[in-house]
Amino acid sequence: MTKQADVVVIGGGITGAAILYELAKYNLRAVLVEQEPELAAGTTKANSAILHAGFDAPTGSMKARMNVEGNAMYHELKDELDLEIEWTGSFVAAVDDEEMSVLQELLERGKANGVPGLEIWDGDKVREKEPNVSKDIKGALWAPTAGICWPFGMALAFAENAVINGAEVLRECQVTGITVENGAVKAVETDQGTIETKYVINAAGVHADDVSRMAGDDSFTITPRRGEYILFDKTAQKDLVYSPIFPTPTKMGKGILVCATTHGNVFVGPNAHDLDGSEKDDTAVTIPGMNEILEKARKLVPNIPAGAAITEFAGVRAVSSTGDFIIGHSEKTKGLFQAAGIQSPGLTSAPAIAKAIVGEIVAETGAAQKEDYKKGRPAQPCFRTLSDDDKKALIAKDAAYGRVICRCETITEGEIIDAIRRPVGARTVDGVKRRTRAGMGRCQGGFCGPRVTQILARELNIPVTEVRKEMRKSYMFYDKETQSGGKA
Repeated sequence: MTKQADVVVIGGGITGAAILYELAKYNLRAVLVEQEPELAAGTTKANSAILHAGFDAPTGSMKARMNVEGNAMYHELKDELDLEIEWTGSFVAAVDDEEMSVLQELLERGKANGVPGLEIWDGDKVREKEPNVSKDIKGALWAPTAGICWPFGMALAFAENAVINGAEVLRECQVTGITVENGAVKAVETDQGTIETKYVINAAGVHADDVSRMAGDDSFTITPRRGEYILFDKTAQKDLVYSPIFPTPTKMGKGILVCATTHGNVFVGPNAHDLDGSEKDDTAVTIPGMNEILEKARKLVPNIPAGAAITEFAGVRAVSSTGDFIIGHSEKTKGLFQAAGIQSPGLTSAPAIAKAIVGEIVAETGAAQKEDYKKGRPAQPCFRTLSDDDKKALIAKDAAYGRVICRCETITEGEIIDAIRRPVGARTVDGVKRRTRAGMGRCQGGFCGPRVTQILARELNIPVTEVRKEMRKSYMFYDKETQSGGKA
């Protein structure tokens, strides 16, 4: 494969997808490359799913600016791209006078950062809104512009719109090198071939420093920081919370919180443990980690029911050596743009980061906006939320919507087929799960997993033995004769 592109985006997480979405508004040939079969397979799939208000980052930092701008942009993007967002507001809780003084600092910082509506509430007022928080909570900082969201779905929404508008997404495409001549980018080398280009945007998450070095820029390093989580069954929410409840922050991050999800679950986490450079993809969960999360979360909400846990998972955050986001043109290599060190509040900041970087490229290239740009993306049927009459009408149109595959979440075969056939459609079992929720319920795919596997094999026209759970080599079946997964 040899391709030509005006801009190549490396990394298919929320930041890379948002950048592709922004590029697709202009007359630019844009290509995104992602090494895994699914987009959002890294940090984007395993984080706290919170759209932060913007009071935490130091005033004047790139994090503070991008957070506040991104939060405001999502209020418009929610309807345009049909994003799963609930503007719940958030609390930062304090249990003593020392922590109350930290809340005052956060309040003043938030005002300086331009965050609207911040208030400090006393403990009784907090418990009126969140009755299950600890009686020891003395007060909390209330941020009404914060919200909760579904990050995987948001990344897909950005990518789907971009593809509809002519951008290209190459999955299972690993970058092996970047050709630089006379100090300027000339091409991106991948295991699928060469993409000739003058502009590269590095949105490679925990591997952003590795990619940057390929292009001759070694000005920063990334430290992977692992955070573990516990997710609870939907039956637990009535005993827990309806908005994010944070402890007062520390130098390691915002702390172990208790939070609702847009799908009706509740989770606790994350903790924060720095890893070395060889452990960038280490998403293992540990018994000490689970114990740490539960112990600290119960200081905020005492009645967390450990028995209602349905899964545990971990994500790895990209902590830059600068302590801030690294955004904009490389000072060492012409044509290389950095979107690196995008840890929290990176999810909230993604559309603002995209607008800033693409704005620089448009200014350099003089690219015009597309006259035929299409807003939005194809509608996604959600069977379980429809009225009885609408369900009957959908089944009459397509009988596949009358066959329930996932009982826990009431997900139909029609929804799974749609998820596979959509722009940037599902290629793996977890890709179906995160698009439709088939396998996200109490049994975690114990019932529907085999049927989802069969549907994927049929729709992708591959043998069942080639169906994967999520990553490149995560085959669901093992061949005794070849002693390997996948193709014989």
